[in-house]
Amino acid sequence: DYVASQLEKVGFTVDRQYKKSSEASPIWLRTEGKEGKWHLYTAAWSSTVLSRDEKNMFQQMYLASSAQGSQPFLSNVSDPAFQKLGDDLNNAAFTTLPQRREMMVKAMSLAMEDSLQVWLIDGKNYAPIAPTVQATGDLAAGLEGAQVWPYTLRFVGKEGGQLKWGEPDLFADPWNPIAGSNWAFDQAAIRATSSGDTMNDPYTGLVWPLRIAKAVVTFQTGLPAGKTLPWVDFNYADTIKVPADAWADWDAKTQTFIAAGDGKTAKRKTVVFYPADLFKTVKWHDGSNVSMGDIVMGMIYTFDRAKKDSAIYDEANAVPIFDAFMAAFKGMKIVSSDPLIVEYYSDAYFQDAELNVPVFWPSYGYGEGSWPVLAVAGRAEAEGKLALSSDKAGADANKPVEQTSFIGGPSLAVLAEYLDKSIADKFVPYAPTLGKYVTADEAVARYTAVKAFYAAHGHFWIGTGPYLLDKVFLTEKSLTLKQFADYPDLASKWSSFGEPKLATVALDGPGQVKIGEEAVFTATVTFKDAPYASADIKQVKYLLYDATGAVVSVGEGKATGEGVYTITLGADITSKLAAGSNKIEIAVIPLPVSIPAFTSMEFVTAP
Repeated sequence: DYVASQLEKVGFTVDRQYKKSSEASPIWLRTEGKEGKWHLYTAAWSSTVLSRDEKNMFQQMYLASSAQGSQPFLSNVSDPAFQKLGDDLNNAAFTTLPQRREMMVKAMSLAMEDSLQVWLIDGKNYAPIAPTVQATGDLAAGLEGAQVWPYTLRFVGKEGGQLKWGEPDLFADPWNPIAGSNWAFDQAAIRATSSGDTMNDPYTGLVWPLRIAKAVVTFQTGLPAGKTLPWVDFNYADTIKVPADAWADWDAKTQTFIAAGDGKTAKRKTVVFYPADLFKTVKWHDGSNVSMGDIVMGMIYTFDRAKKDSAIYDEANAVPIFDAFMAAFKGMKIVSSDPLIVEYYSDAYFQDAELNVPVFWPSYGYGEGSWPVLAVAGRAEAEGKLALSSDKAGADANKPVEQTSFIGGPSLAVLAEYLDKSIADKFVPYAPTLGKYVTADEAVARYTAVKAFYAAHGHFWIGTGPYLLDKVFLTEKSLTLKQFADYPDLASKWSSFGEPKLATVALDGPGQVKIGEEAVFTATVTFKDAPYASADIKQVKYLLYDATGAVVSVGEGKATGEGVYTITLGADITSKLAAGSNKIEIAVIPLPVSIPAFTSMEFVTAP
């Protein structure tokens, strides 16, 4: 109804004979005596992290090369100039910030001319929470979209307990980690069951180590980049050579990685270091230890589904995402398996060094997946019994198959059947590569653990997160999550994210200033009435306006105490002011949270 009303406002006559559906519904439009049938696709997008760099959004939201891979995008014929510009921004094909800004400005204009998407509503949601509950939300993603909520949820002053969480909907699409449900309501629960390489900072958009120990990021000399947090090391190199034996592509026929070969270079290199005890302390919910098999399976799946020779080739769902990825990817190399150290080479980069950590953890975009469960799902798809994506499930209208769901429906019986086959066959998927990391006996042990989990919980959703998916009730649209007793981290690990450290600033200074004489103002920055640590303040900036509202001076305050900053307007500055009322405005940029604090005061100048 909203879409129809907006169309009517711009001159269309709308025949509202359309149905409510998750698919596109045709709407008949009439204008200026012409009649036609238009297909309008309605959707919603919400951020899952506080984005610090949205240069990728033009490609993602407007262009045929979008990594979203949905049919409207694949069918889009983009303006060639916009297509190239969006791809170049996504792949960071710029060397200076002014060049980047020029590209962004041009892309904004082209997005208005070639609008695959027309944005209608900027929604604001709220999450009512009982006063006895402490829950951390993301400044952009809210509560259910925050990665950190399962790690910080607790009752105030109480250990343990049962919490009831209400959602507008559940199980909008089947759950599987490759191409399953991306609905915010489903993902809220999925996040509780998952871990990952890094933890999104809900207040800054940067990331912290979750499963990794540290990272070293090297940029090609001259690229605009820097770092904020201490856990990542950052440096420059004139030339970044890709090792000849790095894995740069995948041969689905031989099921082996293709080496990069000699002579390749990259704009960015990241070395990711994992803890020495990773494979001893981190467990899947079925009790199995995370292993190199899980890591390498994730690497294989990055490539295999996009290759025509693969038994699980998915042209519609996998190829667009893969093509966008390969436009900048140069290679990766497992330097060590114990402890795990991986190198990664790419021409794409973010200006924050912290955001250049690639995903090696077995997270697949829609949740985690252990290699034995993915192996079973892959066998079922290869034999035409299931399909991981909705695109492939419905690709043959004459012979549709069930989209793979790890949590319910007809998929469970099929997965259970192939699980038994895999145990009997001692099946190691992608044996030419994965067989170097997984033995036949280890495979049987992992499959057996999955079978025991399925018998106990009635589904195959197995993660490594702080909560285990215990029971699923598809008809009733409810589920139960339980604390995972073998989760290795303490509950207090992320307690610093319990509340955003929002700054408050007060400004004091003379109410009257003599033109041509120095004037001193003092900005005091606090959090909960206590001084804000100066080490946590990136900048205190001032803007001076004259009586006409024109900017006379811009500068920075000088730290003169903990949370105290002095702004000095020299005689050369006040001499530019005319007699009358002026205003000085202060902006405080804190490091722990990406929301600045503002204040201002007016003062009078006289000769």
